[in-house]
Amino acid sequence: MLSAAAVEASSPVHRDPHPHGAAAKTSVTSRYETTYRSATVTEQAALALATVKEADAALLPLQDSLGALTVYVIPETSPLLPQGVGVYIGKHRSAVMRCTQGPGDVLAAVSAWVQQIVQAMSFTTDSIATALSDRVPMDQLGTDTRRPFKSSLGYEITFSLLNPDPKSHNVHWDIEAAVNSYVQPFLDKLGSVANFSVDSQILYYAVLGVSPRFDKASSSFILSALSLPHVINPVEARLGSSATSLYPVLNFLLYVPERVHSPLYIQDTDGAAVGTNAFHSPRWGGIMVYNIDHPVADKAPLPLWVDVDMVRVMEVFLAQLRLLFGISQVSLPEEFLLESPGNDGLTDWELDRLLWTRTVENIATVSTTLTSLAQLLDKIGNIVIKDDVASEVYHAVASAQTAMLELASGHLGSAFQASKEAVTSSERAFFDPSLLHLLYFPDDQKFAIYIPLFLPMAVPILLSLVKILREAKQSKKEPTKTD
Repeated sequence: MLSAAAVEASSPVHRDPHPHGAAAKTSVTSRYETTYRSATVTEQAALALATVKEADAALLPLQDSLGALTVYVIPETSPLLPQGVGVYIGKHRSAVMRCTQGPGDVLAAVSAWVQQIVQAMSFTTDSIATALSDRVPMDQLGTDTRRPFKSSLGYEITFSLLNPDPKSHNVHWDIEAAVNSYVQPFLDKLGSVANFSVDSQILYYAVLGVSPRFDKASSSFILSALSLPHVINPVEARLGSSATSLYPVLNFLLYVPERVHSPLYIQDTDGAAVGTNAFHSPRWGGIMVYNIDHPVADKAPLPLWVDVDMVRVMEVFLAQLRLLFGISQVSLPEEFLLESPGNDGLTDWELDRLLWTRTVENIATVSTTLTSLAQLLDKIGNIVIKDDVASEVYHAVASAQTAMLELASGHLGSAFQASKEAVTSSERAFFDPSLLHLLYFPDDQKFAIYIPLFLPMAVPILLSLVKILREAKQSKKEPTKTD
């Protein structure tokens, strides 16, 4: 009988001068270092537990650090996995697979399964294309690659309740408790990626700016997919958070329709009602329409008290938040069982995949920033580079090189930290106050400023010189009179 075994895989990233296939989109490729070993006594004891969820939790202290995956192979007769399930992907950095082949074909079967598991749990060429989406032609990208926010050192998350009809609706939402229960665990998990700040606001008399269409068949109002892009701009003017923010702002809006436009439903491009009654905009945020059951007219006093079901609302916002950070649901074969991330809203292997993506994106951002700085300095000949600016440039280059070396070695944690330091140093150098005034006061603008000052004085002088030259020529032409 086959005993439990373990397959460990890590995903170094390196530059390939001759990429092929999907990797041809960029010059960056990923490869996996795979090792096979027998399961330890402690691991076998964990795999002998009653349920696979208990085994996944028991295996957590035994797993490797960031960026590594462990696949545990159990015999076909093991009752750990449910009937019909061949692979279980847990919340941490491990998976359990059932070996259904004979002893002679074990290695080949395991290798084939491991390839599918790695494609689902780790860094792939599609992840690289997503990280470099701003630098890859649109025709080589999928439809969702430009949806996530770009890598940043910080993000601001704003939850807004829009009540356009406060005379009819007295809306109450316990946003603080909802954020602490649903969003904060997710942000705590992402604490190593960036800094986050969360705030909320209530906006009265804030309308969507689009008149919904009344549907007689359903006695409801409809927002079609074609009208959704026109909803954001009028609402964004009322938010006012992005104008003063130093970091990207993620907006999540809960809209309670006016009494005269209730109920209000969102339709997709096929004309079907959206189940969540919500939509999201790439690199902006999401909007959810929250309908209210109105009593019969004149049966209830106005304004009507409304207590928002925050569980239903935050489930939608958390799903949109995952999409805006590039954490999308992976497509798996039928025999794969995917464990829910639970209260954290994020699994460990999803965090690793996000860190891989953000590390590559940070390195590309540093390269772009320093290239732009070099081009700027080439255009300005009389510029003086201060020592602290030069030091930041040197540190950015050294940190970027360190990040690339750590990526190639599969050391995800140190690679990501080095890439963050490189981004910080490159931005400090580019936005140094000693260089900023040169951006807005180059040589061509000097001429534009000084010519209006000196031209009025130069014109009379030039005219006087012309007059003197004419008089000199005329005096030479006149004959000299002699007595």
